[in-house]
Amino acid sequence: MKFFVDTADTDEIRDLAETGLVDGVTTNPSLVAKSGRDFVEVVKEICTIVDGPVSAEVTATEAGAMVDEGKKLAQIASNVTIKVPLTWDGLKACKALTQGGTMVNVTLCFSANQALLAAKAGATFISPFIGRLDDIGEDGVQLIRDIRTIYDNYDALSTQILSASIRSDEHVKQVAIAGSDVATVPPDVLRGLSQHPLTDKGLAAFLADWEKTGQTIL
Repeated sequence: MKFFVDTADTDEIRDLAETGLVDGVTTNPSLVAKSGRDFVEVVKEICTIVDGPVSAEVTATEAGAMVDEGKKLAQIASNVTIKVPLTWDGLKACKALTQGGTMVNVTLCFSANQALLAAKAGATFISPFIGRLDDIGEDGVQLIRDIRTIYDNYDALSTQILSASIRSDEHVKQVAIAGSDVATVPPDVLRGLSQHPLTDKGLAAFLADWEKTGQTIL
């Protein structure tokens, strides 16, 4: 499974990218607003840090305007992926942009039927928001399972499942088991995947034993 990092903080992205674990980045207007920086400049900088897809979201709600904004954003860098909402106009924009060779991430997906429509419209990625489904008492991870089953039924569907609104390491594990192609995660969740109390305990024991030897490697 690929990892995208869900942030517009370029310092965070740069630090995480040094691990080689970051396959792409997702942004949205809310994340860019938190950065306090110019939207285009932020996207441009992110595209110099990571080689993989960088999602930049349109703000228009009408199909033609979405396409115009998408084309403009796609000029920033070759790895920009245009993010459109899963509305009827968003699906129209998705079809038009993908036919023009632009990667498209259809976002705000909450049902398997929506995911099927996005795939039919040629979406590069579909972004089901599992955390928000959990918030209303539904099983977000089950949606990933359902989409995986549907997509695997049809060879013609090449859309990648990009699990979004991930809140915890358990979410990451479950979407990986469910067969998600990508998980986009906040920086703190990605860092947390490396942590386990037994790892810390074992390392402390190894270091204590090594100190007793009085040796050094360098």
